[in-house]
Amino acid sequence: MSDESARPVHWLNIPNLITISRVLMAVVLFALIEADGWWKTATVLFAVAAATDFLDGYIARRYGLVTPLGRILDPFADKIIICGTFVFLLSVGGSGSSSGVTAWIVVVVLAREMFVTSLRGFLEKKGRDFSAALSGKLKMILQCAAVPLCLLSMDDAIVADFDGLIRIRDITLWTAVAMTVFSGVEYSVRAVQMLRREDPLEVPQLPSETPSDDTAGN
Repeated sequence: MSDESARPVHWLNIPNLITISRVLMAVVLFALIEADGWWKTATVLFAVAAATDFLDGYIARRYGLVTPLGRILDPFADKIIICGTFVFLLSVGGSGSSSGVTAWIVVVVLAREMFVTSLRGFLEKKGRDFSAALSGKLKMILQCAAVPLCLLSMDDAIVADFDGLIRIRDITLWTAVAMTVFSGVEYSVRAVQMLRREDPLEVPQLPSETPSDDTAGN
């Protein structure tokens, strides 16, 4: 092995900088939502942030730039931007839920993310590989599709121009919620199956260095 390949990856690399920029974009996005009236700009910003979600993970894996900081920061950024957007949409939409986001939706999304994150930390501490499942990836895709629709539905001019927007938003949003619940149940079943396996000869595995968070859709 060459000295270059054996050299530890510096934490301040391109994937981590992209992830940090996503956290900063989340803060700006929340400010735009709270300011009210900047719905198109907020939608574009969310789309850019969602795109960087896939970009940083790809670059890190492709060029061997995975770092412990990236493994922590990447899922944090994902959860902040998704959960935070739902919280701010609920706050702005009020009890009338003009954004389509209700208190129950926020509770379900937050509860699922906190539970799966805790579950992953517990199992990886035991040396188990608790990488992302297909349902987690689908959950992330549906949530990323629902948020822009919720943002655009707050713009009265856009709603007036597109009669079916509210219907499409509600279908996408509640499908995302259903997948959020389903993926949480699937991960729970998978965790129980892992914990029930008792093999005294089993050699504990180290957690995979490939990000297994919501970037890949946890």
